[in-house]
Amino acid sequence: MATATDIMKAHGKSVENYLRRTMTRIGAAPSRLVEAIEYSLFAGGKRLRPALVLECQRVCSGGKDAARWQPSQSALAAAGAIELIHTFSLVHDDLPAMDNDDLRRGRPTNHKVFGDAVAILAGDAMTTLAFELIATDAAQTLVPQLIRELATAAGPIGMIGGQIHDIESEHRQLSLEQLQQLHRMKTGAMIRAACRLGVMCAAEVAQGSGLRVQGSGEEERVDRSTAFEQHLSAMTTFSQHLGLAFQIVDDVLDETSTPDQMGKQTNKDAARGKNTYPSLLGIDGAQREAHNQLRMALTALRDFDESADALRALATFVVLREN
Repeated sequence: MATATDIMKAHGKSVENYLRRTMTRIGAAPSRLVEAIEYSLFAGGKRLRPALVLECQRVCSGGKDAARWQPSQSALAAAGAIELIHTFSLVHDDLPAMDNDDLRRGRPTNHKVFGDAVAILAGDAMTTLAFELIATDAAQTLVPQLIRELATAAGPIGMIGGQIHDIESEHRQLSLEQLQQLHRMKTGAMIRAACRLGVMCAAEVAQGSGLRVQGSGEEERVDRSTAFEQHLSAMTTFSQHLGLAFQIVDDVLDETSTPDQMGKQTNKDAARGKNTYPSLLGIDGAQREAHNQLRMALTALRDFDESADALRALATFVVLREN
């Protein structure tokens, strides 16, 4: 069984190779803009979200042999698109008008290298490019639902709306329920979308699945439409708990890790008056809640066989990671 790090590296390599190929399509764009996009897009990172897209497609399309399985073009487009949106959000979050960070992934933030204006435009360009990839490279029967899913997750009732809630709640005490709702939007929506995009892409190539459905004392194969709905429901629940676990651990690491470990500034949330899980639950309480969310995420995969072990490994990594 490959480790979570191996899984993310393998999928990350596939998605990065795909993204590098797509960058050749915008060769006519201003060189400074292309340089700014590539500076952040290829700066490393865990590539968790694209890995979730590809793993969910593999599991839900019956790809049991992970070593020989290859993602579809639709899944690569969805994975590349979600990484572009994620990277745009980091570039804009780092701006002086937002979090005003100087360090990201161990090196100067985009606006420190290229200036605020170019950083803003690079983020804008990554957003539009994300949807262009899906429209161009995904199977045309999937394009509307993939675009709708990603747009909803990234937009005003997803990531961007969550960011507004985060700004407005500074120096104002939130309840645990309110903080969870904020993070279901700000962080969780994109993780949820990653998993759901993978399931949608799996429907294009499904040849059975690792899902077990109990019949009269024996396992039965369900029809594809029913399997799709069950896959989508299970992965949605899995991703919702995973998204909360991810944010809780991020909050804990901000207080317990160093900039060298994280590759970015730490201990900044409290200074900005942000609501965090440690501030509400304490470090130990926040860690317990992260493990509780992990338990519920893994429970959502209970009807999948060993082909979903990579997803289980990724979820466990999210909670046990050190950066």
